[in-house]
Amino acid sequence: MLFVCSRNRLRSPTAERVFADWPGVQAQSAGLAADADVQVTPELLQEAEVVLVMEARHLQLLRKRFAAHLRHCRVICLQIPDDYAYMDPALIRRLEHTVPPLLRLPAYS
Repeated sequence: MLFVCSRNRLRSPTAERVFADWPGVQAQSAGLAADADVQVTPELLQEAEVVLVMEARHLQLLRKRFAAHLRHCRVICLQIPDDYAYMDPALIRRLEHTVPPLLRLPAYS
């Protein structure tokens, strides 16, 4: 799965780290901004079965820039605003509560 936010500095890298150790999950993260630490590329999208964007504007940008590369994967908007720091416990709880049911992942203990 690929987590996408704006600059790949707070929300999406937190999500990548949270889900990196889940059984059967391969998590990556990237950003849509020109100054993102890791930018979204066609290659990253082609590797992903599921793309999880943080906000509706990310979904719009992704569809505008990469429509041809999204045909094979599910794209889900998590509706998580840019209100969190990297590895913020509240963000981690929100991710752990929101993502598994969307992907039918078992709870991680």
